[in-house]
Amino acid sequence: MVSKLQEDPRRRFLWAEVSFFAKWWDNINAQKRAAVRRLVGNGQLEIATGGWVMPDEANSHYFALIDQLIEGHQWLERNLGATPRSGWAVDPFGHSSTMPYLLRRANLTSMLIQRVHYAIKKHFAATHSLEFMWRQTWDSDSSTDIFCHMMPFYSYDVPHTCGPDPKICCQFDFKRLPGGRINCPWKVPPRAITEANVAERAALLLDQYRKKSRLFRSNVLLVPLGDDFRYDKPQEWDAQFFNYQRLFDYFSSRPDLHVQAQFGTLSDYFDALYKRTGVEPGAQPPGFPVLSGDFFSYADREDHYWTGYYTSRPFYKSLDRVLEAHLRGAEILYSLAVAHARHSGLAGQYPLSDFALLTEARRTLGLFQHHDAITGTAKEAVVVDYGVRLLRSLVNLKQVIINAAHYVVLGDKETYHFDPEAPFLEMDDTRVSHDALPERTVIQLDSSPRFVVLFNPLEQERLSMVSLLVNSPRVRVLSEEGQPVAVQISTHWSSATNMVPDVYQVSVPVRLPALGLGLLQLQLGLDGHLTLPSSVRVYLHGRQLAVSRHEAFPLRVIDSGASDFTLSNRYIQAWFSGLTGLLKSIRRVDEEQEQRVDMEFLIYGTRTSKDKSGAYLFLPDGEAQPYVAKEPPVLRVTEGPLFSEVVACYEHVQQVTRLYNLPGVEGLSLDVSSLVDIRDYVNKELALRIHTDIDSQGTFFTDLNGFQVQPRRYLKKLPLQANFYPMPVMAYIQDAQKRLTLHTAQALGVSSLGNGQLEVILDRRLMQDDNRGLGQGLKDNKRTCNRFRLLLERRTLGSEVQGGHSASYPSLLSHLTSMYLNTPVLTLPVAKRQLPGPGLRSFRPLASSLPCDFHLLNLRTLQAEEDTSPSAETALILHRKGFDCGLEAKNLGFNCTTSQGRPWGAFFVAWMWGSCSQPP
Repeated sequence: MVSKLQEDPRRRFLWAEVSFFAKWWDNINAQKRAAVRRLVGNGQLEIATGGWVMPDEANSHYFALIDQLIEGHQWLERNLGATPRSGWAVDPFGHSSTMPYLLRRANLTSMLIQRVHYAIKKHFAATHSLEFMWRQTWDSDSSTDIFCHMMPFYSYDVPHTCGPDPKICCQFDFKRLPGGRINCPWKVPPRAITEANVAERAALLLDQYRKKSRLFRSNVLLVPLGDDFRYDKPQEWDAQFFNYQRLFDYFSSRPDLHVQAQFGTLSDYFDALYKRTGVEPGAQPPGFPVLSGDFFSYADREDHYWTGYYTSRPFYKSLDRVLEAHLRGAEILYSLAVAHARHSGLAGQYPLSDFALLTEARRTLGLFQHHDAITGTAKEAVVVDYGVRLLRSLVNLKQVIINAAHYVVLGDKETYHFDPEAPFLEMDDTRVSHDALPERTVIQLDSSPRFVVLFNPLEQERLSMVSLLVNSPRVRVLSEEGQPVAVQISTHWSSATNMVPDVYQVSVPVRLPALGLGLLQLQLGLDGHLTLPSSVRVYLHGRQLAVSRHEAFPLRVIDSGASDFTLSNRYIQAWFSGLTGLLKSIRRVDEEQEQRVDMEFLIYGTRTSKDKSGAYLFLPDGEAQPYVAKEPPVLRVTEGPLFSEVVACYEHVQQVTRLYNLPGVEGLSLDVSSLVDIRDYVNKELALRIHTDIDSQGTFFTDLNGFQVQPRRYLKKLPLQANFYPMPVMAYIQDAQKRLTLHTAQALGVSSLGNGQLEVILDRRLMQDDNRGLGQGLKDNKRTCNRFRLLLERRTLGSEVQGGHSASYPSLLSHLTSMYLNTPVLTLPVAKRQLPGPGLRSFRPLASSLPCDFHLLNLRTLQAEEDTSPSAETALILHRKGFDCGLEAKNLGFNCTTSQGRPWGAFFVAWMWGSCSQPP
């Protein structure tokens, strides 16, 4: 690239993903680096978008989207002095309206997209709307507008960019000249351009250019010349550049043709367009349309909807979010600890080197947002590589959190000593491999007390249930002040009917400060008033199974027959089927009537004809069929004063539905998790469907990247698979009285195929490739735990659902429920060999909780200019959330105030401002 661009100043090249570029940059010498900077400076080489990757836009969360954008932009500024101006997204499988918002906020003025449903492309081409101002649904003026170019044809490769006829365009992809490794599938090869044929070849190409140009409002035309895995050999550079230059020179020699053609970058194109239409870069050209909304779901031909990848490889979609939560927690705690250490003159003792671990984790999370990573559409060996990286970064982040928590929790910071061989705190859980579920740490109790440090990564004070595993049922728990705390003790189960010997779960309600750390002390011994045992019922449904028992815990086995039963807390009474163990209905305790919330498992098959479901495509063989287990499920019902739960154990799924008896956010929703194992399935997908009496009238709502909510309509005229959409964090249905929200801790595909229904695809196992480039089926399924919260809300009188509005919002309670689910409390036992005594203190970095419409997205220590060490600057990223006030929040037991115009600086304690300067 460097040598070929330097050969002729008229040549141009476009590059998009910084991660790969950075890898190459690390291996070139200073002379070549200087040449690259010159090429960027003179406009021959453009870096478009500038993110760490070209991210998937369906399954990615906005924290990770922003983070990979920052990582890429900071790298470019540091190494090239470059600032991206234009966005280039040719390969994500459908496009989210979150991306134009983020790119606009990152000071980009223009963007390009490609994979949009073929029928939408056809409509946009017919109405000359392929170039438009993309505006957010909530925007009342034009502050979020960004100019967007939609490529008009099937693909971004050369056969589909010069004009409407790929048979002709392919003849102008000069890598495919006869004798090479690839050719034109339309059977007419390219011909090298010579004096003898240039007139005829130029006329053929110009005809395609003119036909393509008629689809647009201006006469400036963009014709990208590239593809996957290209420009890796000097012969291709020469073939493309020399042959096209001969065509361009011919056009220039024929003024009667009225065409000027040249090599250009993406921003060259946009600049020429703005100049031709007489507007400033990024402004709306006269007569160009303004559009709002997103471009899901995507189909490239026939009924081939790319809606399978919303769920494909859910194990890694879940691991992605675990890593994200740990990265955010580690960033915040590291920034706070380093600021305090510098403020106190103790930076010399603190492991600033942890910054390298943070940087690696940022890049790992960024890399996994790639449109073939989080999507589940990579080859099996590549998936393993991603998994190994994700796990390594997760372990490193736990280390960063442990080191920072150790520092800030010490009463006397002077006594801080960092010893990598003997960490002060233990990890909360471990994973034996990248594709294994976590195993929680068992705290060994003996004669001396054990301490546990609890980290709340939320910007609000929270009351949460924390569950710890211990080696004795005789346990007392004390608060930081040494006061005994009421706890619920339960047995720990390895299967439906087997207890784990000598492991017990102690569940403790804890109130933790915003972004802060709390402390618990555990002692051997029993406090009969405060250590409260759970009682258990096991329903065997006639199966001859032995059930473990323990003298400390009442247990009743019901061999056969089971009527429906209820569990309840202070807010909710939930009915369950005695046969299936699944939820049937919910009643709020202040209401007479119960609401139907009926769950069932379903199976989708795939077609028997030539086109079958694969990693990308969902091509079902009709409507879902009920999941039929070989044997009835074993049900295990646990009841106690602090939580109650139902575990339904089927062959392929173990469903746990839990009710916390706590005031506030934790008690107002049902905690639901599905442990799925479909490794013996052949071409089947497992779904969970919820039936309600909500009169949803074909409308449902799904989030985009956890950032905004997009209304959806069930369209009967479209095939079933067309009605599925991505659900990164939530989906809901509603009517004039009620709203039911399914919150999720991992991205999955969701739909509402009938009135009052919501359904989510939990996992899919498919034996064949679906001919979209992967070359493999989806056979590497793992045991996967999908985690949800189910929230039923009531509309206040007089707050009608806004009909016809394109924007919809979660309630404040819904936002907080999502946060609690996605940002769990981290429990870090103090290592056994440590004897901390009175030297530990809780940590409260905020003067008060942030208002609950504010989210502290990140507190990100920035890298120093000259090396890879941390600078004294920290990026504070705040998000003020939109919310629906029409859902009842009174008397719900959670204390929540909104910002009411207070400046955000009022919430931070003084020492933090040493390293945080307030932006203008």
